[in-house]
Amino acid sequence: MTNHYYRDFLIRNWQERDRIPAAEVIRSVLSEYGLGWEPNGADKDVLQVEEYYLATGGEFWVIEYQNQLVGTGAYYPIKRSEKAVEIRKMYLLSSVRGFGLGKYLLQQLEAAIASRGFLSIWIETASVLAEAVKLYESNGYMPATGVETTRCDRVYVKSLMTNFY
Repeated sequence: MTNHYYRDFLIRNWQERDRIPAAEVIRSVLSEYGLGWEPNGADKDVLQVEEYYLATGGEFWVIEYQNQLVGTGAYYPIKRSEKAVEIRKMYLLSSVRGFGLGKYLLQQLEAAIASRGFLSIWIETASVLAEAVKLYESNGYMPATGVETTRCDRVYVKSLMTNFY
């Protein structure tokens, strides 16, 4: 990914120096919604971005505002279906929500995923993350089954094949 700007927000590739700030953004948003930070479980990938994302053909992006990390978004290939990815770690601090950044980030992730030839996108989330649920449902993600992450109770899928007709 080359750097993207959305208003005053810089969306760029993760770098090693982002490890702790990115983890802190995610931990903060989870705690805001009463969800636990799981460094040895569901959040292990944030601390091991090289292994989970970069080495598998995925990407991990961070969002900066005035040189501070304010959000994250990532995806990596999965085996749920042929040429599938899972969007993960899409978190924005409360101070930067409501500006359309989440929708823009989702669209940029989808464009990157489609450009790499993937055919479907999976997302797991929790019902308490109401804004996220609304974002996914209003952008063509369909409810599915097979939640794999303990703190999540919803899974969605979106087919990219319709974009090629």
